[in-house]
Amino acid sequence: MGKKYLIKYERDKCIGAGVCVVMDDKSFEMNTDGKADLKGGNKADAVYEKEIDEAELDDMMKAAEGCPVRVIHVIDKESGKQLV
Repeated sequence: MGKKYLIKYERDKCIGAGVCVVMDDKSFEMNTDGKADLKGGNKADAVYEKEIDEAELDDMMKAAEGCPVRVIHVIDKESGKQLV
């Protein structure tokens, strides 16, 4: 069993640039309202959360780092350290 990571996505602050979809279309898709959706994400207040494992980390890091408004956060669940 590999490491786990928590993704926190602030959808209300999304500007619809679509970089996340290009970098990780397994995790993100564009909605008809012009903003991205985190596939399989659960809404907690205004933030969507999803747990991923190491196999998904590389693409998610690219999506988070490419987001021009930095609304995708990748957190190491074990240490609590925010990677992006």
